[in-house]
Amino acid sequence: MRALISLLAYLAVSNANVLQTKRDTEASCELTASSGDDAPQFLAAAASCDTVTIPAGTTLNIETRLDMTGMSNLQIDLQGTIRFNPDIDYWSGNGFPITFQDQITFWLLGGENIVMSGGGTLDGAGQAWYDAFASNSSLLRPIILTLNEATNALVENIQMINSPEWFNLVNECQNVTFNNITITAKSTSDNSIANTDGWDIYRSDMVTIKNSVINNGDDCVSFKPNSTNILVSGLNCNGSHGISVGSLGQFSGVFDIVQNVTAINIQMANAENGARIKAFAGDDVGSGIVQNITFQNFAVSNVDNPVVIDQCYETSADDCEEFPSNVFIQDIFFSDISGTGSGSQVASLDCSPDGRCSDITVNGFDLSGPDGKTTYECQNVDLTGNAASLFGTCTTTRDS
Repeated sequence: MRALISLLAYLAVSNANVLQTKRDTEASCELTASSGDDAPQFLAAAASCDTVTIPAGTTLNIETRLDMTGMSNLQIDLQGTIRFNPDIDYWSGNGFPITFQDQITFWLLGGENIVMSGGGTLDGAGQAWYDAFASNSSLLRPIILTLNEATNALVENIQMINSPEWFNLVNECQNVTFNNITITAKSTSDNSIANTDGWDIYRSDMVTIKNSVINNGDDCVSFKPNSTNILVSGLNCNGSHGISVGSLGQFSGVFDIVQNVTAINIQMANAENGARIKAFAGDDVGSGIVQNITFQNFAVSNVDNPVVIDQCYETSADDCEEFPSNVFIQDIFFSDISGTGSGSQVASLDCSPDGRCSDITVNGFDLSGPDGKTTYECQNVDLTGNAASLFGTCTTTRDS
């Protein structure tokens, strides 16, 4: 327990306008906003207190990065707002690096038995980033929250607004739950939002995301390499790129795994995709396996591609034929998918040649395009299930 607080930590907390109450077995800190950077007092409080409260009406101004890794039994009671000051020069040079897909993050939060709740807001102050990215597409933009090497973590009952990049990264975690999260990304200028994924899960096991509303401009949830035993339930996604497995197999010499994922009871509107699996093909790419994935009870509205397997992701047809994907896709279930597509093609299940997809089941499809025109397309795959007849005979792009 942290009842014995070091003098230095006590002074840091006191000098940062933290009200602290010591009990026999725990300490509580209530933060108030300073006139400058509130990151030091927030870090000091997390290091010395079991419960850190940001009261309603309080906005913490975070100007420098937050390293809260290695925490234990920490509760962040976020009733007010944590806002990340949009100093682009500082953050692009000092955000914590995430090597996968060249990301950076404002905040690393990890350890054991972590809770963040309280009804408050994480504000990424993204507008300055959206405007800057419009003229500099190589700009590194921070993720709001990265759960990093966390075990037994719960994030619930908070809002997240205007992340510069992804909203959440779950990195090398186990037993993590997000519940009742509201995510919103919106630009107030002519420059659009980009890459504002709701959640990206990477090298993590036993993750649950449920009962949340997402208005963003990229994947609602994305299962990146080595995501296992995942449940996504009760999401309302608007303006997104869908619930996506992948992309996988991007990097040569790397074997990616996504296994045992269920996405159920999903509403998807005004989106590029609904339920999607995407894997690279071509020369000098990686390999892997996608196995036991269930997309069930999706209600879609004005979705460009309600059901997708793309096993030639960002690969030309000729290259995919010559160098089929080495990410094998098997035991996939698309069940009870209903609603409207924005175009006549409502499902495309396009696998690489040479048997790279197997045991793909489609059941309970009730999809329609504009004016009732509806088509289904597939290649290099044998489908089973009561909706298989909708696809007809799948195209074969190369004889095995």
